[in-house]
Amino acid sequence: MLIQLLTVGKQKEPHLTSAQDVYIKRLSPFCKIQFHQLPAVRLSDNPSEKEIAKALSLEADSIRKAVKGLSIPLCIEGKQLSSSDFSEMLTHQIPMRDSAVTFIIGSSFGLDDSIKQQAYFKLSMSAMTFPHALASVMLLEQIYRAYQIDKGTGYHK
Repeated sequence: MLIQLLTVGKQKEPHLTSAQDVYIKRLSPFCKIQFHQLPAVRLSDNPSEKEIAKALSLEADSIRKAVKGLSIPLCIEGKQLSSSDFSEMLTHQIPMRDSAVTFIIGSSFGLDDSIKQQAYFKLSMSAMTFPHALASVMLLEQIYRAYQIDKGTGYHK
């Protein structure tokens, strides 16, 4: 299975980049994993709603071109899953529908509605707000945890 993680905007924190690399390496026996950072559209210091909407639309065009397989955007209105339920979806439900899945983390202004409307599933990590770079590490850890749950290891307690 191919799992792709798309993020909008550059990762600037070296300690988070290192954490991402750790989970990408850990995932290599279980799936093919790709991590891509798409450029965020630059906005003025105090952008109007119209400017934000245009930026999200342009970012959505880049996202659509990069998505492989089913898309799962991370968004506040998405559904929260337990680690076990996430494992079931990732390791049993998705492979029966497609051989690829793309998780999408938007820019600081989120994602265009068109990306959410085309989604296989909308996922929320929490009702809390996290920096996008940290969310990618948390997601990679949960993907790794999902495979560990599926294999019945002691990682998930």
